[in-house]
Amino acid sequence: MFLIAGNCAIESRDTTLRTAETLRALCYDLGVTLYYKSSFDKANRTSASPRGVGMEEGLRILQEVKEQFGLPILTDVHESAQCAPVAEVADVLQIPAFLSRQTDLLQAAAETGRIVNVKKGQFMAPWDMGGAIAKIEQVSPNAAKEGRVWLTERGSSFGYGRLVVDMTSLVEMRRFGCPVIFDATHSVQQPSSQAGVTGGNREMVPYLMRAAMAVGVDGLFIETHPDPERAISDAANQVRLADMRTILVQALRIDELIKQDKLE
Repeated sequence: MFLIAGNCAIESRDTTLRTAETLRALCYDLGVTLYYKSSFDKANRTSASPRGVGMEEGLRILQEVKEQFGLPILTDVHESAQCAPVAEVADVLQIPAFLSRQTDLLQAAAETGRIVNVKKGQFMAPWDMGGAIAKIEQVSPNAAKEGRVWLTERGSSFGYGRLVVDMTSLVEMRRFGCPVIFDATHSVQQPSSQAGVTGGNREMVPYLMRAAMAVGVDGLFIETHPDPERAISDAANQVRLADMRTILVQALRIDELIKQDKLE
């Protein structure tokens, strides 16, 4: 199992480095491979709220994380023109869920040769992700077979202001032969539920995480913050940094049990 974790948005150099240092120490202790994740621009906001530090400053901070802590980097891209410069720093380019069918963006990300993590749109069926893989492989043949395409489940729209997770989606997407990741924090979002701001319920993160681990996933995606209530993005569903050890220990126990069962 590997972990994708970090602040939802890059808010400052200090908060980013503090989070990265804590996560690196924790994952080293638990034997978990960590990809540090944070977004330089939160372009998909409900309202005109703060978006982050921007690409230039954000990449500079992420490069510092990479050099100081030796961590691979994952971050979002929202436009085709961002892919090449972001790939100079990031090891994984992430396609946000709302953009998971954008052909030009998928292909520009694939052309960099980096891993492309496609988050399944809240409006998409799991088997529809085959279309995203096919678009990527038009410009990067065998990308999926070579492990350069990841698929992430982050819940499906259920009416207004609510997401639900169909755990069978994880099984369906594994049939593509790509690593499948469960996004435990975005899955508890309550979109546009708080007067133009997305709400959430972080208390439900451990429960959905346990269910996903029991089904079987290759990685977990958990956004975390030293003080989530003060975060500029996803304040209601980011996990407190102090709680990450408990969540990861539980995840590893379930992962070990599932793997033992498969071996038997």
